[in-house]
Amino acid sequence: MDSKYLVSLLKQVKNGQIEPDEAMHELRHLPFEDLGYARIDTHRCARTGVPEVIYCEGKSIPQIQGIINRMSEHHSNILATRATWEVFEAIEKIGLECQYHEQARIMVANPRPVEQVGNIAVVSAGTSDIPVAEEAAVTAETLGNHVNRIYDVGVAGIHRLLNVCDDLFEANVSVVVAGMEGALASVVGGLVSCPVIGVPTSVGYGASFGGVAALLSMLNSCASGVSVVNIDNGFGAGYQASLINKIAVNKAPPE
Repeated sequence: MDSKYLVSLLKQVKNGQIEPDEAMHELRHLPFEDLGYARIDTHRCARTGVPEVIYCEGKSIPQIQGIINRMSEHHSNILATRATWEVFEAIEKIGLECQYHEQARIMVANPRPVEQVGNIAVVSAGTSDIPVAEEAAVTAETLGNHVNRIYDVGVAGIHRLLNVCDDLFEANVSVVVAGMEGALASVVGGLVSCPVIGVPTSVGYGASFGGVAALLSMLNSCASGVSVVNIDNGFGAGYQASLINKIAVNKAPPE
């Protein structure tokens, strides 16, 4: 239940189009709706501007169907992360329109066009890091941000990164996705004046410890302005980048 819906409902009461009791009936699910297996935060969009995001891993198909079906009554562009083809097909079976981004493992239910503003650079060290980078990119795009993808520019061939510096300089925020030793976040942080969000990935051989090596490297970055999200958390980075980008856009002087 987003803020536009609430404002519309209050206006209808004011204009006598609906009775207060009927409005109360509509509002009965605030601030959450209990489905038994999930308590849907129907008020979240009014508070944060973004509907609740569904993390699919660990949930059964019927649970995901029930949550998305109920949320779609009030929201568009519902993000479902770590979604499989099975989840996508199950949502289609209940008659809901949805889009599936296979590399990102993200499904967008009840999709609607959204204006994309600003500039977020999503940078990956290697091709193996692209799935996590795509999770960040698709998240940011769904939330209404322009995303510039800059992939496979890791430090083993740093001339590839230096060749796209102009793209980096134009971004309001950079999301840097890297596994192995995770050095790319520090390098980008030393080049740009915008915030850098490091995303360590679990890509790498044994001593990378499933992304812990990259995580510690990014946390210990000597470059200023680098913050770090959890291992493989492309969604978290994309969401945070959206918040930063929107602030930058709103504070930009008119052209």
